[in-house]
Amino acid sequence: MKTINSLVLLLFCVLFSACNNANQSVQPASQGCDSICLRTVLYRPGDYGSTNYRIPAIITAKDGSLVVATDKRKFNDADLPEDIDILINRSVDGGRTWSEPYTLVEGQGVGKGYGDCALVHTHDEGGLLAAFVGGCGFWQGRPENPLRTYIARSYDNGQTWTAPKDITDMLYGARCGNEVSRTWWSAFFASGNGLLTSTGRIMFVLAVRDTEEWAACNYVVYSDDNGETWQLSGRASQRGDEAKVVELSDGRILMSIRHEGERWYNLSEDGGLTWRPETAAWSDLVATACNGDLIRYSVSDGQGERDILLHSLPGPDRRENVTVYVSYDEGLTWPVSKCVVPYASAYSSLCVLPDRSIGLYVEESNGDTLGYSMVFYNFGLEWVEGTSIGR
Repeated sequence: MKTINSLVLLLFCVLFSACNNANQSVQPASQGCDSICLRTVLYRPGDYGSTNYRIPAIITAKDGSLVVATDKRKFNDADLPEDIDILINRSVDGGRTWSEPYTLVEGQGVGKGYGDCALVHTHDEGGLLAAFVGGCGFWQGRPENPLRTYIARSYDNGQTWTAPKDITDMLYGARCGNEVSRTWWSAFFASGNGLLTSTGRIMFVLAVRDTEEWAACNYVVYSDDNGETWQLSGRASQRGDEAKVVELSDGRILMSIRHEGERWYNLSEDGGLTWRPETAAWSDLVATACNGDLIRYSVSDGQGERDILLHSLPGPDRRENVTVYVSYDEGLTWPVSKCVVPYASAYSSLCVLPDRSIGLYVEESNGDTLGYSMVFYNFGLEWVEGTSIGR
C-alpha cells in the first residue's frame, strides 16, 4: 500500500507542478510521512529577495479558501525591531497551489517593521481580521514608547485588506485610560489562530511585559463589537509566553500557554474575562518553549459524533518533530499524537479544511542551515489517530 501511495503522490506532484509558481513545490512527504496527503513549500530562505521567513498563521475562510500569514524577515531571521513585512497568501484548491504574496503591511526599516500575525473570523460576510504588532520590539518597549498593536480587516476572504488600525491606546501604554495597563512595558499577540466564540466575542492572547522585569505573563484581549473596540481580561498567568485559546463545549475558555517542559493551561468560566488564580500543567503534553496552535475539530463518522481538540507542538527537548496531539475529553488528557515533521521544526498553525481534513502551516528545516522554510501539510484525522504515542 505504501508503494501505491507513493506512486499516486508522485503522479500528483507531476500533474500540479506546472500550476505552481517558481517558489512553490508540491511533494510527497518524506521520512516515513507517506500517508500525508500533501506537502507544499510556500517559502524558502532567499525567495522574493528575503533572507528568511518565519511565524506561520493559517485559517480556513468562509468560502473554503485557505489564508496564511507569514513574516517576511528581509535581512535576517531576528524578531522586531528588525525590518519585517507581513505577507498573505491564499489557496483555493486545498493547499495544492498558492497565490502570489499580498503584502498586508510593509516594514520601513529597523524599528519600523511588523510581525507576529494572528488570524480570526469576524461577523462580516467573507470577514477575517488580522492582529499583529509593529515598532520597537517586545523587550525594547516602555510605557511611553510601547510596541504598537494593530488590526487589519478583509471582507473578501483574505483577497484584499484594509490599512492597519492602531489599537494600542485601547489596550496599554501611557496614553491608555486603563489604570492597570497604562504602566505596562510591552505586549504582543500570539501568532496563529485567534478565537471567535459562540457568543460572538473575538479574542486573542497577549504576552505582556507588565513591569521592567525580564519576563512575560498572559492576558486576553477581546472585542464584543466585531473588532471595533478592544478590552483586556484579568491576568491568566503569572508567567508565560505565546498562548492560544479554544472554546470548550460548555462555553468555558481553555488557554494553552508556552512553557519549557509540561505545557501550562488555565480555564475561564466567564467567556475569558477572568481566569483561575493559578495555572496547571499537562503531564502528557510536553514541549520545548515554543509557539503552537490549538483548535476544535468536530466530526461525524463511524464512531459517531465526536468533538475533539487538536494541538500542534514541537518535541519535548528541542525545536524539532512538530507533532499533532488529540484530546477527546475537552483538554483534560492528550492520549493520541502523531509526528508530522520528523526533523527541525518550530512554530506551527492549524486549520480544518472543508473536506474535514487537517491543515498544518509550519516552520521547518531539514538540514538547511540558511533558516526555516514555510510549509503546508494536509492530512486526515484517521492518519493522526492511527498510532497512539502515549507519554
